[in-house]
Amino acid sequence: MQKLGLAADFGPPLIEEAVAGKPAARAGLRSGDRILAVDGATVRSPADVAVATNAKPGVEILFRVERDGARFDVPLVPDVTESGGRRVGIAGVRLKVDPEVAKGLATTVRYGPLRAFAEGARKTWELSVFTVKMLGRVLTGEASVRNISGPITLADYAGQSAQAGALVFVGYLALISISLGVLNLLPVPLLDGGQLLYYFAEIVRGRPLSDRAFELGQRIGMAVLAALMALALFNDFSRLF
Repeated sequence: MQKLGLAADFGPPLIEEAVAGKPAARAGLRSGDRILAVDGATVRSPADVAVATNAKPGVEILFRVERDGARFDVPLVPDVTESGGRRVGIAGVRLKVDPEVAKGLATTVRYGPLRAFAEGARKTWELSVFTVKMLGRVLTGEASVRNISGPITLADYAGQSAQAGALVFVGYLALISISLGVLNLLPVPLLDGGQLLYYFAEIVRGRPLSDRAFELGQRIGMAVLAALMALALFNDFSRLF
């Protein structure tokens, strides 16, 4: 859609939370405020606000805000932070689409049993391929290791998806299940994929691996999983604090 010059209109975004101590909160913005424009440019989605704010690190910008039917301007200076090797501005607000607008943008599609099974299989394959591609991008450095999340982040998103509705929550559970299934098939000892790797090596060699090789593989697998778990927990706590 973007290549065609089209963009979804989500309406002026609402402030879900103005983070304490950040520029937006210091300027007097609060939950429930509707952002109409930034520096005179109309905004029609949370992304519009983020782009306008990120482009002005340390420079005063003007938020046009609507609160209880009244409209007024709020000046603030975004904090400066580093992201991807460049300086960006952060206002310190969590934004959301107006729930009433969101209702008009969403539609539910239902299939018969056979078509539903086919669509489920297709979606499962797409998510599996996506998981593998993301792992490859992390290994090659194309994606940040910060994308690796642990149980704290998973629980947080589970709560958010549950608040969004049963359908979103079930979809989130399916995503987690598929991702864990793909990870479990990686050729890492201690995982099912590691066992398959042992079987393949046995077929090629014509005889089982030695106890020494098996023990070495288990130690390597344990070290890889421990490092991955430590990284995931580190990212979780980094997001919290």
